[in-house]
Amino acid sequence: MKYKIVYMGTPHYAKEILNTLIEAEDMEVSLVLTQPDRPVGRKKVLTPPPVKTLAMEYAIKVLQPNRLSDEGIESTIKDQKPDFIVVAAFGQILPKNILDIAPCINLHASLLPQYRGASPVQQSLLNGDEKTGVTSMLMEEGLDTGPMLEKVEFVIPTDMRLHALMAQLTSDACKLTLSTIRNYENITPQIQDEAQATLCKKIKKSDGEVDFEDANVIYNKYRAFEGWPGIFSADGTKLDGLSMVDITSKNRVLEILSFDEDSVVIGCCKGALKIASLQPVSKKAMSAKAYCVGRGLKVGDLLFGDAF
Repeated sequence: MKYKIVYMGTPHYAKEILNTLIEAEDMEVSLVLTQPDRPVGRKKVLTPPPVKTLAMEYAIKVLQPNRLSDEGIESTIKDQKPDFIVVAAFGQILPKNILDIAPCINLHASLLPQYRGASPVQQSLLNGDEKTGVTSMLMEEGLDTGPMLEKVEFVIPTDMRLHALMAQLTSDACKLTLSTIRNYENITPQIQDEAQATLCKKIKKSDGEVDFEDANVIYNKYRAFEGWPGIFSADGTKLDGLSMVDITSKNRVLEILSFDEDSVVIGCCKGALKIASLQPVSKKAMSAKAYCVGRGLKVGDLLFGDAF
């Protein structure tokens, strides 16, 4: 017997889960729904979502509705007679008429009820959590509020950043998807504890600005905002190659404490950080030492002068 699956998802995380379903001998994905193609990059090249690209490689029918309430969407899903609708980072809340077609299983990259919403992996890193994971859940009309089915936990190394953590959780989500579908009849759904629920928002460019008050907060932003939006000072200078020196020392904010090969160690109000690379606005990235030498900065000076 094969489980008949209708799949909904958009980014790379969702693509890998779809690939797992396609490759599983006991799964049959007959329909994929994803977001419309979007303009990408400076040249605004119309680009299909990763999920669409994969589905087309396997000649699976793809729908890209602006809204699931669009005409013909409900009837097309019903025509597939799915055993399950599997959803991963789809980008739309499912209306009741879709939820009623078949059990809708969502793979959410947090240990629910913690971090409902758009940026659970970043939020876990921002908060310096010791562990995170993936939860499979039955969907309802609320945002990530449905009964939980299964969870897998992962202990986060203190130096792990977003891309590596996302890769780990993607792998875990792929395994969890198959486990939840195959064991569905034997799983007792667990209602989420609303008293423990937290919500995370969509990341904005401005979230990447750092104020050099707390070294631990800055380092966790560096981990969480890998790729985009990155981290940067108030004048727009980008910081990269950060490592933690200590989290308790008291320092003059932005004082250059020492040089370590091509890196610079700077003080925060609480703690100290080592920075390998700096990139001023509209200029190429350079080693932190080269940045300082070019500006005549030495130990005891402030890295960004009187900018803060």
